[in-house]
Amino acid sequence: MSVLFRIRSAVLGFALSGLAAMPLHADTLADALASAYRNSNLLEQNRALLRASDEDTQQAIAAIGPVVDFITTALANSDNAPSMRLSFQLVASATLYDFGRGRLAIDLTREQVLSARAGLIVVEQNVLFDAAQAYLNLFSELQSVDLQRNSVSVISEQLRSAQERFELGDSTRTDVAIAEARLAAARSALAAAEGNVAVARESYNLAVGRYPSGLSQPPRLPRLPGSLAAAQEIARRHHPAITQAQHQVAAADILSEIAGRQRYGTVTGSLTGEIAESDTSLGRSSTSDITASMRYAVPLYTGGRLNSVERQRVAQGQAQRAALHQTVAVVQQAVASNWALLQVARARLASGDLQIQASLSAYEAVRAEVELGSRTTLDLLNAEQELLDARSSRVLASAGVQTAAYALLNTMGQMTVGALGLGIPTYDVEAYASGPNSRRSDRAPSEQGSMLDRILGRHQQP
Repeated sequence: MSVLFRIRSAVLGFALSGLAAMPLHADTLADALASAYRNSNLLEQNRALLRASDEDTQQAIAAIGPVVDFITTALANSDNAPSMRLSFQLVASATLYDFGRGRLAIDLTREQVLSARAGLIVVEQNVLFDAAQAYLNLFSELQSVDLQRNSVSVISEQLRSAQERFELGDSTRTDVAIAEARLAAARSALAAAEGNVAVARESYNLAVGRYPSGLSQPPRLPRLPGSLAAAQEIARRHHPAITQAQHQVAAADILSEIAGRQRYGTVTGSLTGEIAESDTSLGRSSTSDITASMRYAVPLYTGGRLNSVERQRVAQGQAQRAALHQTVAVVQQAVASNWALLQVARARLASGDLQIQASLSAYEAVRAEVELGSRTTLDLLNAEQELLDARSSRVLASAGVQTAAYALLNTMGQMTVGALGLGIPTYDVEAYASGPNSRRSDRAPSEQGSMLDRILGRHQQP
Protein backbone atom coordinates (compact mmCIF):
# COMPACT_ATOMS: atom_id res chain seq x y z
CA MET A 1 0.00 0.00 0.00
CA SER A 2 2.91 2.37 0.61
CA VAL A 3 3.98 2.14 -3.05
CA LEU A 4 0.46 2.84 -4.29
CA PHE A 5 0.22 5.77 -1.90
CA ARG A 6 3.41 7.19 -3.41
CA ILE A 7 2.00 6.77 -6.93
CA ARG A 8 -1.25 8.49 -5.95
CA SER A 9 0.70 11.35 -4.37
CA ALA A 10 2.80 11.80 -7.53
CA VAL A 11 -0.30 11.90 -9.74
CA LEU A 12 -2.28 14.29 -7.58
CA GLY A 13 0.78 16.45 -6.81
CA PHE A 14 0.93 17.82 -10.38
CA ALA A 15 -1.58 20.57 -9.64
CA LEU A 16 0.68 21.92 -6.90
CA SER A 17 4.03 21.45 -8.64
CA GLY A 18 3.62 24.50 -10.89
CA LEU A 19 2.70 26.72 -7.95
CA ALA A 20 5.62 25.53 -5.90
CA ALA A 21 8.07 26.31 -8.71
CA MET A 22 6.62 29.75 -9.50
CA PRO A 23 8.93 32.66 -8.53
CA LEU A 24 7.72 35.29 -6.12
CA HIS A 25 8.05 38.02 -8.77
CA ALA A 26 6.96 36.24 -11.93
CA ASP A 27 6.16 38.21 -15.07
CA THR A 28 2.54 38.74 -15.96
CA LEU A 29 1.25 38.96 -19.51
CA ALA A 30 0.83 42.72 -19.04
CA ASP A 31 4.49 42.97 -17.99
CA ALA A 32 5.54 41.15 -21.14
CA LEU A 33 3.43 43.39 -23.38
CA ALA A 34 4.72 46.55 -21.72
CA SER A 35 8.34 45.41 -22.06
CA ALA A 36 7.81 44.52 -25.71
CA TYR A 37 6.43 48.00 -26.36
CA ARG A 38 9.40 49.65 -24.62
CA ASN A 39 12.11 47.46 -26.11
CA SER A 40 10.96 46.84 -29.69
CA ASN A 41 13.53 47.74 -32.32
CA LEU A 42 10.81 47.56 -34.98
CA LEU A 43 8.82 50.25 -33.20
CA GLU A 44 11.90 52.45 -32.86
CA GLN A 45 12.64 52.01 -36.56
CA ASN A 46 9.12 52.98 -37.61
CA ARG A 47 9.01 55.90 -35.19
CA ALA A 48 12.13 57.26 -36.86
CA LEU A 49 10.55 56.74 -40.28
CA LEU A 50 7.43 58.59 -39.09
CA ARG A 51 9.56 61.47 -37.90
CA ALA A 52 11.22 61.58 -41.32
CA SER A 53 7.75 61.76 -42.92
CA ASP A 54 6.84 64.62 -40.59
CA GLU A 55 9.73 66.61 -42.03
CA ASP A 56 8.24 66.28 -45.54
CA THR A 57 5.39 68.53 -44.43
CA GLN A 58 7.76 71.27 -43.30
CA GLN A 59 9.65 71.00 -46.58
CA ALA A 60 6.40 71.29 -48.56
CA ILE A 61 5.48 74.42 -46.59
CA ALA A 62 8.91 75.91 -47.23
CA ALA A 63 8.61 75.20 -50.96
CA ILE A 64 5.81 77.79 -51.38
CA GLY A 65 7.48 80.40 -49.16
CA PRO A 66 10.15 82.96 -50.05
CA VAL A 67 13.81 81.98 -50.39
CA VAL A 68 16.59 84.47 -49.63
CA ASP A 69 20.11 83.85 -50.93
CA PHE A 70 23.31 85.77 -50.30
CA ILE A 71 25.65 85.66 -53.31
CA THR A 72 29.23 86.91 -53.54
CA THR A 73 30.97 87.07 -56.92
CA ALA A 74 34.62 87.90 -57.65
CA LEU A 75 35.79 88.42 -61.25
CA ALA A 76 39.35 89.02 -62.47
CA ASN A 77 40.67 89.72 -65.96
CA SER A 78 44.41 89.64 -66.78
CA ASP A 79 44.18 90.50 -70.49
CA ASN A 80 45.42 93.74 -72.08
CA ALA A 81 43.28 95.78 -69.69
CA PRO A 82 43.50 94.11 -66.23
CA SER A 83 40.40 94.54 -64.07
CA MET A 84 38.78 93.16 -60.93
CA ARG A 85 35.15 93.19 -59.84
CA LEU A 86 33.66 92.15 -56.49
CA SER A 87 29.89 92.09 -56.02
CA PHE A 88 27.51 91.25 -53.16
CA GLN A 89 23.93 90.28 -53.88
CA LEU A 90 20.92 89.63 -51.71
CA VAL A 91 18.35 87.74 -53.77
CA ALA A 92 14.79 87.02 -52.57
CA SER A 93 12.60 84.81 -54.72
CA ALA A 94 9.17 83.33 -54.21
CA THR A 95 6.44 81.45 -56.00
CA LEU A 96 3.65 84.00 -56.32
CA TYR A 97 1.01 81.75 -57.82
CA ASP A 98 1.11 78.10 -58.85
CA PHE A 99 -2.62 77.47 -59.23
CA GLY A 100 -2.81 75.66 -55.87
CA ARG A 101 -0.15 73.02 -56.49
CA GLY A 102 1.90 74.08 -53.47
CA ARG A 103 -1.06 73.83 -51.09
CA LEU A 104 -1.95 70.47 -52.57
CA ALA A 105 1.62 69.31 -51.99
CA ILE A 106 1.25 70.22 -48.32
CA ASP A 107 -2.00 68.26 -48.13
CA LEU A 108 -0.25 65.35 -49.84
CA THR A 109 2.51 65.21 -47.24
CA ARG A 110 -0.04 65.37 -44.44
CA GLU A 111 -1.90 62.39 -45.88
CA GLN A 112 1.40 60.54 -46.15
CA VAL A 113 2.16 61.35 -42.50
CA LEU A 114 -1.25 60.07 -41.42
CA SER A 115 -0.63 56.93 -43.45
CA ALA A 116 2.72 56.46 -41.72
CA ARG A 117 1.05 56.91 -38.33
CA ALA A 118 -1.44 54.17 -39.15
CA GLY A 119 1.45 52.01 -40.31
CA LEU A 120 3.13 52.55 -36.95
CA ILE A 121 -0.02 51.26 -35.22
CA VAL A 122 0.09 48.17 -37.44
CA VAL A 123 3.65 47.53 -36.26
CA GLU A 124 2.61 48.14 -32.65
CA GLN A 125 -0.16 45.57 -32.96
CA ASN A 126 2.19 42.98 -34.44
CA VAL A 127 4.81 43.59 -31.76
CA LEU A 128 2.30 43.18 -28.93
CA PHE A 129 0.71 40.11 -30.52
CA ASP A 130 4.12 38.48 -30.99
CA ALA A 131 4.86 39.16 -27.31
CA ALA A 132 1.54 37.62 -26.25
CA GLN A 133 2.20 34.57 -28.41
CA ALA A 134 5.70 34.18 -26.99
CA TYR A 135 4.36 34.46 -23.43
CA LEU A 136 1.61 31.91 -23.92
CA ASN A 137 3.90 29.52 -25.80
CA LEU A 138 6.53 29.64 -23.06
CA PHE A 139 3.89 29.18 -20.38
CA SER A 140 2.47 26.11 -22.12
CA GLU A 141 5.96 24.66 -22.59
CA LEU A 142 6.69 25.14 -18.88
CA GLN A 143 3.46 23.32 -18.08
CA SER A 144 4.50 20.52 -20.43
CA VAL A 145 7.78 20.19 -18.54
CA ASP A 146 5.85 19.88 -15.28
CA LEU A 147 3.67 17.21 -16.87
CA GLN A 148 6.64 15.24 -18.16
CA ARG A 149 8.49 15.58 -14.86
CA ASN A 150 5.42 14.32 -13.03
CA SER A 151 5.18 11.44 -15.52
CA VAL A 152 8.78 10.46 -14.82
CA SER A 153 8.01 10.48 -11.09
CA VAL A 154 4.87 8.36 -11.52
CA ILE A 155 6.54 5.81 -13.82
CA SER A 156 9.51 5.59 -11.44
CA GLU A 157 7.13 4.63 -8.67
CA GLN A 158 5.44 2.12 -10.98
CA LEU A 159 8.82 0.60 -11.85
CA ARG A 160 9.65 0.32 -8.17
CA SER A 161 6.28 -1.33 -7.58
CA ALA A 162 6.84 -3.77 -10.46
CA GLN A 163 10.25 -4.66 -9.08
CA GLU A 164 8.81 -5.29 -5.61
CA ARG A 165 6.07 -7.49 -7.04
CA PHE A 166 8.64 -9.36 -9.14
CA GLU A 167 10.71 -10.03 -6.03
CA LEU A 168 7.59 -11.31 -4.28
CA GLY A 169 6.72 -13.49 -7.29
CA ASP A 170 3.53 -11.58 -8.13
CA SER A 171 4.75 -10.40 -11.58
CA THR A 172 7.17 -11.33 -14.30
CA ARG A 173 10.39 -9.86 -15.55
CA THR A 174 8.45 -8.61 -18.58
CA ASP A 175 6.47 -6.20 -16.38
CA VAL A 176 9.71 -4.76 -15.04
CA ALA A 177 11.18 -4.39 -18.53
CA ILE A 178 8.04 -2.63 -19.80
CA ALA A 179 8.19 -0.18 -16.90
CA GLU A 180 11.89 0.45 -17.53
CA ALA A 181 11.20 1.13 -21.22
CA ARG A 182 8.38 3.54 -20.37
CA LEU A 183 10.60 5.31 -17.84
CA ALA A 184 13.32 5.78 -20.48
CA ALA A 185 10.73 7.15 -22.91
CA ALA A 186 9.38 9.51 -20.23
CA ARG A 187 12.87 10.82 -19.49
CA SER A 188 13.44 11.35 -23.21
CA ALA A 189 10.15 13.27 -23.44
CA LEU A 190 11.19 15.35 -20.43
CA ALA A 191 14.50 16.22 -22.09
CA ALA A 192 12.62 17.24 -25.27
CA ALA A 193 10.19 19.36 -23.25
CA GLU A 194 13.07 21.11 -21.50
CA GLY A 195 14.62 21.80 -24.90
CA ASN A 196 11.34 23.28 -26.08
CA VAL A 197 11.36 25.56 -23.05
CA ALA A 198 14.86 26.76 -23.94
CA VAL A 199 13.72 27.54 -27.49
CA ALA A 200 10.58 29.28 -26.20
CA ARG A 201 12.70 31.39 -23.83
CA GLU A 202 14.75 32.66 -26.75
CA SER A 203 11.59 33.49 -28.69
CA TYR A 204 10.32 35.32 -25.61
CA ASN A 205 13.56 37.29 -25.36
CA LEU A 206 13.29 38.30 -29.02
CA ALA A 207 9.63 39.37 -28.75
CA VAL A 208 9.77 41.02 -25.31
CA GLY A 209 13.35 42.28 -25.21
CA ARG A 210 14.45 40.36 -22.11
CA TYR A 211 14.33 36.94 -20.50
CA PRO A 212 11.51 36.25 -18.02
CA SER A 213 12.14 35.87 -14.31
CA GLY A 214 9.18 33.50 -14.28
CA LEU A 215 5.67 33.46 -15.67
CA SER A 216 2.39 33.95 -13.88
CA GLN A 217 -0.84 32.26 -14.81
CA PRO A 218 -2.30 34.00 -17.90
CA PRO A 219 -5.14 36.37 -17.03
CA ARG A 220 -8.75 35.96 -17.95
CA LEU A 221 -9.61 36.30 -21.60
CA PRO A 222 -9.84 39.89 -22.84
CA ARG A 223 -13.26 41.34 -23.44
CA LEU A 224 -14.49 40.33 -26.88
CA PRO A 225 -17.52 41.24 -29.01
CA GLY A 226 -20.63 39.14 -28.68
CA SER A 227 -20.92 38.30 -32.36
CA LEU A 228 -18.88 37.97 -35.52
CA ALA A 229 -20.74 40.87 -37.13
CA ALA A 230 -19.82 43.15 -34.22
CA ALA A 231 -16.18 42.09 -34.43
CA GLN A 232 -16.08 42.79 -38.17
CA GLU A 233 -17.70 46.19 -37.71
CA ILE A 234 -15.05 47.16 -35.13
CA ALA A 235 -12.32 46.01 -37.52
CA ARG A 236 -13.84 47.99 -40.39
CA ARG A 237 -13.84 51.18 -38.32
CA HIS A 238 -10.62 50.82 -36.34
CA HIS A 239 -8.12 48.54 -38.04
CA PRO A 240 -5.00 50.63 -38.77
CA ALA A 241 -4.28 48.82 -42.05
CA ILE A 242 -7.62 50.05 -43.40
CA THR A 243 -6.92 53.56 -42.12
CA GLN A 244 -3.50 53.46 -43.76
CA ALA A 245 -5.00 52.40 -47.09
CA GLN A 246 -7.61 55.18 -46.87
CA HIS A 247 -4.91 57.83 -46.47
CA GLN A 248 -2.98 56.30 -49.37
CA VAL A 249 -6.09 56.69 -51.55
CA ALA A 250 -6.41 60.33 -50.47
CA ALA A 251 -2.72 60.92 -51.28
CA ALA A 252 -3.15 59.35 -54.73
CA ASP A 253 -6.12 61.63 -55.45
CA ILE A 254 -4.06 64.68 -54.50
CA LEU A 255 -1.23 63.55 -56.78
CA SER A 256 -3.72 63.28 -59.64
CA GLU A 257 -4.96 66.81 -59.00
CA ILE A 258 -1.42 68.17 -58.87
CA ALA A 259 -0.64 66.49 -62.18
CA GLY A 260 -3.72 68.05 -63.75
CA ARG A 261 -2.63 71.56 -62.71
CA GLN A 262 0.93 71.29 -64.04
CA ARG A 263 -0.13 72.65 -67.43
CA TYR A 264 -1.25 75.97 -65.92
CA GLY A 265 2.28 77.14 -65.28
CA THR A 266 3.82 79.12 -62.44
CA VAL A 267 4.18 82.80 -61.54
CA THR A 268 7.41 83.63 -59.71
CA GLY A 269 8.93 86.85 -58.49
CA SER A 270 12.35 87.95 -57.36
CA LEU A 271 13.96 90.96 -55.74
CA THR A 272 17.73 91.48 -56.02
CA GLY A 273 19.88 94.02 -54.21
CA GLU A 274 23.51 94.31 -55.42
CA ILE A 275 26.58 96.24 -54.35
CA ALA A 276 29.65 95.99 -56.63
CA GLU A 277 33.20 97.27 -56.42
CA SER A 278 35.23 97.47 -59.67
CA ASP A 279 38.93 98.17 -60.14
CA THR A 280 40.07 98.76 -63.71
CA SER A 281 42.83 100.63 -65.49
CA LEU A 282 40.54 103.61 -65.57
CA GLY A 283 40.16 103.64 -61.79
CA ARG A 284 37.99 102.29 -58.98
CA SER A 285 34.21 102.55 -59.03
CA SER A 286 31.34 101.49 -56.81
CA THR A 287 27.78 100.76 -57.88
CA SER A 288 24.56 99.62 -56.21
CA ASP A 289 21.37 98.40 -57.75
CA ILE A 290 17.94 97.00 -56.82
CA THR A 291 16.12 94.85 -59.36
CA ALA A 292 12.59 93.46 -59.17
CA SER A 293 11.18 90.97 -61.62
CA MET A 294 8.14 88.79 -62.12
CA ARG A 295 8.04 85.74 -64.39
CA TYR A 296 5.22 83.60 -65.69
CA ALA A 297 6.17 80.31 -67.33
CA VAL A 298 3.62 77.98 -68.86
CA PRO A 299 4.39 74.79 -70.79
CA LEU A 300 3.17 74.96 -74.38
CA TYR A 301 4.58 71.72 -75.72
CA THR A 302 6.07 68.84 -73.73
CA GLY A 303 5.75 65.98 -76.17
CA GLY A 304 2.75 64.58 -74.29
CA ARG A 305 4.63 64.24 -70.98
CA LEU A 306 2.08 66.17 -68.88
CA ASN A 307 -0.86 64.18 -70.24
CA SER A 308 1.04 60.97 -69.63
CA VAL A 309 1.82 61.95 -66.03
CA GLU A 310 -1.82 62.80 -65.42
CA ARG A 311 -3.01 59.46 -66.81
CA GLN A 312 -0.37 57.71 -64.73
CA ARG A 313 -1.55 59.38 -61.53
CA VAL A 314 -5.17 58.49 -62.26
CA ALA A 315 -4.21 54.86 -62.80
CA GLN A 316 -2.22 54.85 -59.56
CA GLY A 317 -5.25 56.25 -57.75
CA GLN A 318 -7.41 53.46 -59.13
CA ALA A 319 -4.81 50.95 -57.95
CA GLN A 320 -4.87 52.43 -54.44
CA ARG A 321 -8.67 52.18 -54.33
CA ALA A 322 -8.49 48.54 -55.34
CA ALA A 323 -5.85 48.03 -52.65
CA LEU A 324 -8.19 49.60 -50.08
CA HIS A 325 -11.03 47.25 -51.03
CA GLN A 326 -8.65 44.29 -50.85
CA THR A 327 -7.37 45.38 -47.44
CA VAL A 328 -10.93 45.57 -46.10
CA ALA A 329 -11.69 42.13 -47.52
CA VAL A 330 -8.51 40.63 -46.03
CA VAL A 331 -9.20 42.15 -42.62
CA GLN A 332 -12.80 40.91 -42.63
CA GLN A 333 -11.68 37.43 -43.65
CA ALA A 334 -9.02 37.41 -40.92
CA VAL A 335 -11.60 38.41 -38.31
CA ALA A 336 -13.95 35.64 -39.44
CA SER A 337 -11.15 33.06 -39.44
CA ASN A 338 -9.93 33.98 -35.97
CA TRP A 339 -13.49 34.05 -34.68
CA ALA A 340 -13.94 30.46 -35.91
CA LEU A 341 -10.58 29.41 -34.48
CA LEU A 342 -11.57 30.85 -31.11
CA GLN A 343 -14.80 28.85 -31.07
CA VAL A 344 -12.88 25.69 -32.00
CA ALA A 345 -10.29 26.35 -29.30
CA ARG A 346 -13.01 26.81 -26.69
CA ALA A 347 -14.67 23.55 -27.73
CA ARG A 348 -11.34 21.73 -27.55
CA LEU A 349 -10.73 23.12 -24.07
CA ALA A 350 -14.12 21.95 -22.83
CA SER A 351 -13.53 18.52 -24.34
CA GLY A 352 -10.08 18.42 -22.79
CA ASP A 353 -11.53 18.90 -19.31
CA LEU A 354 -13.92 16.00 -19.86
CA GLN A 355 -11.09 13.87 -21.26
CA ILE A 356 -8.95 14.50 -18.18
CA GLN A 357 -11.78 13.54 -15.84
CA ALA A 358 -12.43 10.33 -17.73
CA SER A 359 -8.73 9.45 -18.04
CA LEU A 360 -8.14 10.08 -14.34
CA SER A 361 -11.07 7.86 -13.39
CA ALA A 362 -9.79 5.14 -15.73
CA TYR A 363 -6.29 5.46 -14.28
CA GLU A 364 -7.53 5.11 -10.72
CA ALA A 365 -9.64 2.07 -11.69
CA VAL A 366 -6.76 0.34 -13.50
CA ARG A 367 -4.41 1.05 -10.62
CA ALA A 368 -6.84 -0.59 -8.20
CA GLU A 369 -7.25 -3.59 -10.53
CA VAL A 370 -3.46 -3.96 -10.76
CA GLU A 371 -3.35 -4.17 -6.97
CA LEU A 372 -5.97 -6.93 -7.11
CA GLY A 373 -4.00 -8.76 -9.80
CA SER A 374 -6.61 -8.50 -12.55
CA ARG A 375 -4.57 -5.99 -14.60
CA THR A 376 -0.94 -5.92 -15.69
CA THR A 377 1.74 -3.27 -15.35
CA LEU A 378 1.34 -2.55 -19.08
CA ASP A 379 -2.34 -1.73 -18.54
CA LEU A 380 -1.40 0.70 -15.79
CA LEU A 381 1.30 2.36 -17.90
CA ASN A 382 -1.13 2.72 -20.81
CA ALA A 383 -3.70 4.34 -18.53
CA GLU A 384 -1.05 6.70 -17.18
CA GLN A 385 0.02 7.62 -20.71
CA GLU A 386 -3.58 8.38 -21.68
CA LEU A 387 -3.89 10.64 -18.65
CA LEU A 388 -0.65 12.40 -19.61
CA ASP A 389 -1.84 12.85 -23.18
CA ALA A 390 -5.13 14.29 -21.96
CA ARG A 391 -3.38 16.78 -19.71
CA SER A 392 -0.94 17.74 -22.48
CA SER A 393 -3.85 18.29 -24.86
CA ARG A 394 -5.56 20.42 -22.25
CA VAL A 395 -2.42 22.59 -21.87
CA LEU A 396 -2.30 23.15 -25.61
CA ALA A 397 -6.05 23.84 -25.78
CA SER A 398 -5.83 26.42 -23.00
CA ALA A 399 -2.96 28.23 -24.73
CA GLY A 400 -4.90 27.96 -27.99
CA VAL A 401 -7.90 29.77 -26.53
CA GLN A 402 -5.72 32.61 -25.24
CA THR A 403 -3.79 32.89 -28.51
CA ALA A 404 -6.97 32.84 -30.60
CA ALA A 405 -8.48 35.60 -28.43
CA TYR A 406 -5.49 37.89 -28.90
CA ALA A 407 -5.32 37.01 -32.60
CA LEU A 408 -8.94 38.14 -32.88
CA LEU A 409 -8.11 41.42 -31.14
CA ASN A 410 -5.20 41.88 -33.52
CA THR A 411 -7.37 41.47 -36.60
CA MET A 412 -9.95 43.83 -35.07
CA GLY A 413 -7.34 46.57 -34.64
CA GLN A 414 -7.57 46.41 -30.85
CA MET A 415 -4.14 44.97 -30.04
CA THR A 416 -2.70 48.32 -28.94
CA VAL A 417 -1.46 49.77 -25.69
CA GLY A 418 -4.52 51.98 -25.39
CA ALA A 419 -7.09 49.33 -26.28
CA LEU A 420 -5.50 46.79 -23.93
CA GLY A 421 -5.32 49.34 -21.10
CA LEU A 422 -1.66 48.65 -20.26
CA GLY A 423 -1.33 52.04 -18.56
CA ILE A 424 2.18 52.87 -19.80
CA PRO A 425 3.52 56.02 -21.53
CA THR A 426 3.10 55.81 -25.28
CA TYR A 427 4.98 57.43 -28.12
CA ASP A 428 3.48 60.85 -28.88
CA VAL A 429 3.18 61.14 -32.66
CA GLU A 430 2.08 64.79 -32.39
CA ALA A 431 5.27 65.84 -30.62
CA TYR A 432 7.13 65.90 -33.94
CA ALA A 433 4.35 67.00 -36.28
CA SER A 434 5.21 69.84 -38.67
CA GLY A 435 2.94 72.51 -40.06
CA PRO A 436 1.24 75.72 -39.03
CA ASN A 437 -1.36 73.92 -36.92
CA SER A 438 1.05 71.58 -35.18
CA ARG A 439 1.90 71.84 -31.51
CA ARG A 440 5.45 70.71 -32.05
CA SER A 441 7.10 73.69 -30.35
CA ASP A 442 5.00 73.78 -27.18
CA ARG A 443 4.77 70.06 -26.38
CA ALA A 444 7.32 68.03 -24.52
CA PRO A 445 8.25 64.83 -26.36
CA SER A 446 7.31 61.52 -24.85
CA GLU A 447 9.72 59.23 -23.06
CA GLN A 448 10.17 57.17 -26.22
CA GLY A 449 10.57 60.35 -28.26
CA SER A 450 13.32 61.64 -25.99
CA MET A 451 15.09 58.31 -26.33
CA LEU A 452 14.78 58.59 -30.10
CA ASP A 453 16.29 62.09 -29.96
CA ARG A 454 19.30 60.75 -28.06
CA ILE A 455 19.74 57.93 -30.58
CA LEU A 456 19.55 60.32 -33.52
CA GLY A 457 21.94 62.74 -31.79
CA ARG A 458 24.63 60.08 -31.58
CA HIS A 459 24.47 59.55 -35.32
CA GLN A 460 24.40 63.19 -36.45
CA GLN A 461 27.43 64.36 -38.41
CA PRO A 462 29.38 67.28 -36.90
